[in-house]
Amino acid sequence: MSTAMDTESTYSGYSHYSGHSKKAHRQGRDRHKSPRSKDGSRSEKSVTIQTPPAEPLLGNDASRPEEGQDDNWGETTTAITGTSEHSISQEDIARISKDLEDSVGLDCKRYLGLTVAAVLGLLVFLTPIAFILLPQILWRDDLEPCGTVCEGLFISVAFKLLILLIGTWALFFRQPKADIPRVFVFRALLLVLIFLFVFSYWLFYGVRILDSKDTNYQGIVQYAVSLVDALLFIHYLAIVLLELRQLQPMFTVKVVRSTDGESRYYSLGHLSIQRAALVVLENYYRDFTVYNPALLTASKSRAAKHMAGLKVYNVDGPGNNASGQSRAMIAAAARRRDSSHNELYYEEADHERRVKKRRARLVVAVEEAFTHIKRLQSEEQQKAPGEMMDPREAAQAIFPSMARALQKYLRTTRQQQYHSMESILQHLSFCITNNMTPKAFLERYLNPGPTLQYDKDRWFSKQWTLVSEEAVTSRLQDGIVFVLKCLDFSLVVNVKKIPFIKLSEEFIDPKSHKFVLRLQSETSV
Repeated sequence: MSTAMDTESTYSGYSHYSGHSKKAHRQGRDRHKSPRSKDGSRSEKSVTIQTPPAEPLLGNDASRPEEGQDDNWGETTTAITGTSEHSISQEDIARISKDLEDSVGLDCKRYLGLTVAAVLGLLVFLTPIAFILLPQILWRDDLEPCGTVCEGLFISVAFKLLILLIGTWALFFRQPKADIPRVFVFRALLLVLIFLFVFSYWLFYGVRILDSKDTNYQGIVQYAVSLVDALLFIHYLAIVLLELRQLQPMFTVKVVRSTDGESRYYSLGHLSIQRAALVVLENYYRDFTVYNPALLTASKSRAAKHMAGLKVYNVDGPGNNASGQSRAMIAAAARRRDSSHNELYYEEADHERRVKKRRARLVVAVEEAFTHIKRLQSEEQQKAPGEMMDPREAAQAIFPSMARALQKYLRTTRQQQYHSMESILQHLSFCITNNMTPKAFLERYLNPGPTLQYDKDRWFSKQWTLVSEEAVTSRLQDGIVFVLKCLDFSLVVNVKKIPFIKLSEEFIDPKSHKFVLRLQSETSV
């Protein structure tokens, strides 16, 4: 396997692009030297960070323009995957520190809310038990004897508290999926309602039972039972407000990714803007294809090439004629725009031809590799159990035969940054373990899947920013637009209300469909 991969120069630590001319290298050196001479007086400070060596299967050469690539650029290109240097400004460091402070504040707010909810829940469950035990502890000798009905109420309280405990655990004690910027209004209202409710019961209990030392123990137990019944009704109210209310679809939202225009439609119920944003993000990771910035560089490089090819010469001598030069550039760009669509057509056709050729080679290579696996499996059945290979070893054995074709295809389709060598080997061993076909193995690479399909460290954005003109705690309304921003792109969400549909009924008499066919003697059948 190492021999096959070394022929592609994939793991070279420090290398250069061997398929370019010396002029390109000289321009690259001049480009690296120029910032010192031009920006020497700049006051912005920067630090240099050494990044550890990466382990991708392919180099990320997607930033190079596609126009200068020939059909064999995959063989003549060496990928740089070793240690590199990146510089960031002091403003970036300040922004990173601010994000860390914000994350600490969010963690404190989240743990504070959980602490308050846990203390209040503990108070709720201990209150009925305290109502029953305090008279037994303080004035037990003065209490009336507890009869059969009173003892039956003990069983009722025990089972109701058990049901309430299970329902509370299922509804409230769940792993939080996200940190929202504002408090959840309905959850806060329920907590306030429960606090006021328990406080009112304690106030009545202290005034009418503790102060007077009521001797009617059966009435005290019934008072505790009424508290548990009321708590069960509050739990039912929580289910309606937190779960059932949002199930009926009321709005249709259109989510558009700002960079490539990919869009999806979703139906939402009565939700606040911040909770609707959470639903949109959950569906985004499942439905949208992974964001690939390398696919957007072709159009940018094409536009830059057209503008770089325009030169304006002042034949009248030196002078300040900026407006005239601007008009000349605009006129020249308009003339060249007529032929740009032909260039775009031929570029796309050539790219599709290369993709189809790489795809065919990849399919053939993978089918041959899986055929070799079946032959090895038939041979291993005759060996001793200790000499058989596990799926990982089998994947490492057949991977070199398909590595070159897979490498070229991923580079041509600009997917190399999302598939490391380790992830490909894991996927190959998974397919071998589950006896999957070559088509099942290639499905991940031939058809770009949803975002969740890839490694989380390659696409996951830890923080999203919600931008909205309305308060994020307000409910969704028709025409509201909000934006979800991350580092590389943003999601624009447009809300439309589902229209009111009026259906009318029209009765059709079954007799109106009956008719009589009269055949005459002259009629030909």
